[in-house]
Amino acid sequence: MKNPWILPAAALALGAAGGFITGKGSSSADAAATASAEAGQRSRNVGRGIDSGDEEKRGAARAKNLEDAINTPGHSARIKNLLDFYSGLTPEQLAEEAKKLEGMPMSERIMASFLLFGRWAEVDPTAAMAHANTMGFAAGFVRPTILQSWASVDPENAAKYYNENPREFSMMGGPGPGGGNGASMIAAEWAKQDPQAALAWASSLSGGDKNRAMTSVIREIAMNDPKKAAEMAGSMDPAERGDAYTSIARSYGAKNFGEAEIWVRSLPADEQGAAMASALEGLSQTSPDLAWTKAQAMADGDDKNRALRNVLENLAKQNSTAALKQLSTLTPEQQERSIGPVIQNLAVTDNVAAIKYVQSLDNGPVRDRGIQEVIQNDRKSAPADLISLAETITDEGDRNRTVGMAAMRWMREDEAAAKNYIQTSASIPDNMKQRMLDGGGRWGGRGPRR
Repeated sequence: MKNPWILPAAALALGAAGGFITGKGSSSADAAATASAEAGQRSRNVGRGIDSGDEEKRGAARAKNLEDAINTPGHSARIKNLLDFYSGLTPEQLAEEAKKLEGMPMSERIMASFLLFGRWAEVDPTAAMAHANTMGFAAGFVRPTILQSWASVDPENAAKYYNENPREFSMMGGPGPGGGNGASMIAAEWAKQDPQAALAWASSLSGGDKNRAMTSVIREIAMNDPKKAAEMAGSMDPAERGDAYTSIARSYGAKNFGEAEIWVRSLPADEQGAAMASALEGLSQTSPDLAWTKAQAMADGDDKNRALRNVLENLAKQNSTAALKQLSTLTPEQQERSIGPVIQNLAVTDNVAAIKYVQSLDNGPVRDRGIQEVIQNDRKSAPADLISLAETITDEGDRNRTVGMAAMRWMREDEAAAKNYIQTSASIPDNMKQRMLDGGGRWGGRGPRR
């Protein structure tokens, strides 16, 4: 059985781990069951769903209950058994299993919740949504999974529900877990099945939903056929197609840069720079040297700087020595913007080389930025050495924040040594020391914006 919602759901689960509490603030279990039953009857009139009867034949090796599945050794095997367990249940049984989630440990609850609601949405989506609506704050974390899973099997009715119940999804589209825009989710799933129908629906929307949905359709098509996606994007409102062009250009550049170049030159002059930067990002995944040469030939400005940074990021993953060499040829402003991804990669793969490189730089914003990346990504150097490096940052706000970060990491490894350093340090302002010793908050304010 294909479950296209699993990877997005897993990403949401990881992001939600700090704050997701299933069922907190919800109404009673009886109310949830009643709502689910009523919604289940409605869904038979609205949704297609998937018959779970055939899948019961696959259940010979399936876990008999939730406890069997959740106690399976091995994380991937546990997910598979949970998925298999939920796949064999009827909508009514899934409703009963949803009531058991609140008593589970947090990490297991999150994993089980997304798998359960993803499956429930395939067989009885409005019942799953009705149950989610009894979950209070936690509903915001499972609605995206329900909506995407529903759209993966029945996009037309998922779209109808979305259009008829906009308030249920009003908190989607923001940052953080559950922030995916509902219209874009439906459009992306629909485009996998019927791109023309998906585009027609996206075109019928208004405001931000229209732009995001149309961009999602174009993005899905561009993954396999960027030329077709480019033709379809031509029908979009010029004011709304910037994101779509970015997706097309990136895919086009990765698949056939020659054609991508021709297409970019066919665009209005004021749209060519951004599209070329994205095309070069795609090209740099396989041919970073050629992408670098092309990026250097672009007209000076933000688009060129973005292209250089993106190319360096991909080059650093393949050849860090070459990336450092090319980085050194840039202007100071370009170096400050581009050093981040290069040092991020190097600090993980060769922390000694990363430290040696940033120490060789002249004092100033580029060196400061490089040191911050080392502190954030180096997991091998001794904490005392990292703090000594952080103390050489010239910007006061950046220095305070980075020293504080390094000190807190040291605190987790050797609390006594870290506290002694904090108490005796001349580089940490007195007003920060107590907060750091108490283990609280963030450290230091931002320095002046550069």
